[in-house]
Amino acid sequence: MIDPFTYIGLPARVVFGPGKRAELAAEVDRIGARKALVISTPEQRSDAEMAAELLGDRAAGIHAKAIMHTPMETVHEARQMAAELGADCYVTVGGGTAIGLGKGIALESEKPVIALPTTYAGSEMSTIQGFTEDGVKTTRLDDRMLPKTVIYDPELTLSLPPSYSGPSGMNAIAHAVEALYAEHANPIISMIAEEGIRALGEGLPKICARPDDLEGRTYALYGSWLCGIALGAGGMALHHKLCHVVGGSFNLPHAQTHTIILPHAMAYNASATEAAMARVCRALGADNAPNAVCDLIETIGAPMALKDLGMPEDGLDRAADMAVKNPYYNPRAVTRDGIRALLDDAWHGRRPPA
Repeated sequence: MIDPFTYIGLPARVVFGPGKRAELAAEVDRIGARKALVISTPEQRSDAEMAAELLGDRAAGIHAKAIMHTPMETVHEARQMAAELGADCYVTVGGGTAIGLGKGIALESEKPVIALPTTYAGSEMSTIQGFTEDGVKTTRLDDRMLPKTVIYDPELTLSLPPSYSGPSGMNAIAHAVEALYAEHANPIISMIAEEGIRALGEGLPKICARPDDLEGRTYALYGSWLCGIALGAGGMALHHKLCHVVGGSFNLPHAQTHTIILPHAMAYNASATEAAMARVCRALGADNAPNAVCDLIETIGAPMALKDLGMPEDGLDRAADMAVKNPYYNPRAVTRDGIRALLDDAWHGRRPPA
């Protein structure tokens, strides 16, 4: 029996394969743009310079000031620079931080974005973005934020160390897991999400054991693309709400926060999402989905406890209060006591019960 559903495919051009970054200038021409402002974090300025070199005279300049959780003031600053330089499109180089800034600029200026991901975050495939203002992270949903073209070049991820590769890939898996039971879940997205989880489950251990494994990098980037599609079309639930609250309010690293909270959010929802948990088990070759995710986290050497990211224990009550205020859709009822217990387990790094 197939339940009724609505499926909306998000329009985006994808160019995938080793060496495909060389096609950047041609993709700028394809969207009818003339000058691109290149966006990155300060740490990835060298990648931005690489992109600017590929663009040649199509590069308007480099704005290497993207920071975590996308504060709105950084969006305004970048938009002003783009206007001053006469940029009519944006090229984001990096992970979710750089891509998030590009999304924010595109939302306010309605100018197109081309993304060159260097991590496995997958946010380049969604119309969703979190922005932080006055210490509170809120989520926006708008089709204008979807990049016109995404160039996936696995060679661009080779310099990403295992300590970042692993959590980045777990962040992508979180997108797919929630898409399996989010408000707009449907059979098409479920197939995509399961394949994304499978590919990352295969790729992440390889690249964390041997960072120069291009095949593993290719599997992981392929998986992150699929997981991003799933997030963009399926939507979000409790896990993302918790990560936005905890990460945005306590300034914790985005991917690591997703990594730690994921198995606990899955365990919280497991009794209401049996079909989704079965898909995760099939993708990871396991019989218990939350614990399979914990096993993968341990295999790749990623953090398991919020306390290890610097979250104060006395912040758990505040986080629980915020999480139950204006909750996202979730298949299981969200209660304050249940969320407080979930966060306590995540803070200590306890495994969910088998």
